[in-house]
Amino acid sequence: MSVITLQSVKKDFGIKEILKDASLSLDATDKVGLIGTNGSGKSTLLKMIAGLEPIDSGQILVPSGTRIIYLPQQPDLDGNRTVLEQVFADSGEQMAVVREYEDISHHLATNPDDEQLMSRLSSVMQKMDATGAWELETNAKIILSKLGITDFDVKVGTLSGGYRKRIALAAALLSEPDFLLMDEPTNHLDADSVEWLQSYLNRYRGAILLITHDRYFLDKVTNRVVEIDRGDIYTYSGNYSYYLEKKALAELSVASSQQKFQGVLRRELEWLKRGPKARSTKQKARIDRIHEMQNTEFKQTQGKVDIATPSRRIGKKVIEVNCISKSYGGHTLIQDFTYEFSPEDRVGIIGGNGVGKSTLMDMITGRLQPDTGTVDIGSTIHIGYFDQHSEELLTALNENQRAIEYIKEEGGAYVKIADGTQITASQMLERFLFSGNQQYTPIHKLSGGEKRRLFLLRVLMSAPNVLILDEPTNDLDVQTLAVLEEYLEEFNGCVIVVSHDRYFLDRTVDKVFVFEENGNITQYPGNYSVYLDYKKAKEAKQQQTSKIENKTAPIEKNNSPSSTPETKKRRRMSNWERKEFSELEGKIAHLETEKAEVEATMANTLPGNYSQVQQLYEQVETLKNQIDTATERWLELAEMDS
Repeated sequence: MSVITLQSVKKDFGIKEILKDASLSLDATDKVGLIGTNGSGKSTLLKMIAGLEPIDSGQILVPSGTRIIYLPQQPDLDGNRTVLEQVFADSGEQMAVVREYEDISHHLATNPDDEQLMSRLSSVMQKMDATGAWELETNAKIILSKLGITDFDVKVGTLSGGYRKRIALAAALLSEPDFLLMDEPTNHLDADSVEWLQSYLNRYRGAILLITHDRYFLDKVTNRVVEIDRGDIYTYSGNYSYYLEKKALAELSVASSQQKFQGVLRRELEWLKRGPKARSTKQKARIDRIHEMQNTEFKQTQGKVDIATPSRRIGKKVIEVNCISKSYGGHTLIQDFTYEFSPEDRVGIIGGNGVGKSTLMDMITGRLQPDTGTVDIGSTIHIGYFDQHSEELLTALNENQRAIEYIKEEGGAYVKIADGTQITASQMLERFLFSGNQQYTPIHKLSGGEKRRLFLLRVLMSAPNVLILDEPTNDLDVQTLAVLEEYLEEFNGCVIVVSHDRYFLDRTVDKVFVFEENGNITQYPGNYSVYLDYKKAKEAKQQQTSKIENKTAPIEKNNSPSSTPETKKRRRMSNWERKEFSELEGKIAHLETEKAEVEATMANTLPGNYSQVQQLYEQVETLKNQIDTATERWLELAEMDS
């Protein structure tokens, strides 16, 4: 059964045609990922389905009684409500009863002897029993907690935009509509919250249409992919991996068809040049067919962002961070952090919201001074900082400025790129998928993703040799992210990434800094998935140790504090072990790279070449064992040093 049907829908904003003649049908069990380049109309399509944006022509059909909930990127919430009040704001009898119960309980906290309030509370509790509202309140608090919100009585207006998005997400999930529309639901969520949301949506019974840049999330949640490509809609019956495979094959097929077509047309034009006389019906028909072929248009392969920006030499000294600390209101965010960044570093920084990741970036760049310690930046270093709030700043400062004027401020009318070629600012914008019309569009008319892409271009045009990317994946389309990942692989300089995007971290970093408790930052070699393996192995080891201790602990006699594992003094590393510990990081990263290269070779080996495949497989297994051995030793030494 369909929950939504689009029939020949058209939408045109004048400077851009969003939908030409779109038809689409989504079933009650569909979980659909909506993809396309920034500005292609993804958010507009969601708004049209939600009834918030008019269509120019066509029809959007929704069966009577279908409940649709739309979660925008920037939800509009009432700042005077508490978190729970906002979650229950637009709901029916159950939530009204819960709100009444919460209100009475709040007043009773200050007036416990008020008999009238007690009588009302008794009546409301009976209503909650009758309507099943107890379960609803419990579910609301569970969902909020899983999304990182534990204070249910705080006013919404005091919270950041990221937390407000979480509240709106919780309200949408709790409503359990027939059709859930979600625009970038994973923005501002930490990795644990994304994992939980992924699991929740897998169990969700209704239909889902979502926009997200998180490719792991797309892969795990969706069973269909819908792509908007220059006004046309294409559907793929599978997840994101399936889409990538089929998209590549489709583009190869189109390219092959176009090549064959051009060959036929060339031969026909040569025949025409020989001057055939259109005496017979057959000849006239052939001439008409040639003219028709000349007027045939092929849709070119979807354009890709081309990152070929200026480059700059980097010296040996990059950024030296020495024993820096930072606290706010008695809360320690960063405690005695020391690290010397190298020109080849690819560092990922992870941790929950509000732990101090952006604060660390601000201190590294000099925007913020540490309470103690120093940050020393090399004389050749030019930092490019891609801030997670860049598009908001860009709009505020340059509301009516045109995109091309904004880019010319950084690079001038002409830009010299990495290979020495000189191109115009307009050509550079075209490489970043800004058409001629869009280049002269006021910035405030661009979509959020287009603003992010424009700001990224300006950052890269400044020719940085240290790139700091603070949540770079927010609102960038998956096509741009893929090209950015390739660019970072070849980037001649240091890269520091703050991100919750697991896929992006796996592609771009070879070392992870994790914000732990009390402002401590722990370093792990490898990408994000490797870190997760460390984490799981450590948790499993702790659980096993705990079980053994519980079994062997005396029942009647308490262990003395001096003999417990928690307080037993650890042996410190020797100088030789410290040297080994330092070298292991590079060794593990090198082994991971070598393993990936062998796996790539194995994937490209012809299926019939059994001997070579077997040889490569044995290489991979050997490398896996070497990585496991090195990792185990690294963990052993890390515990010694903690």
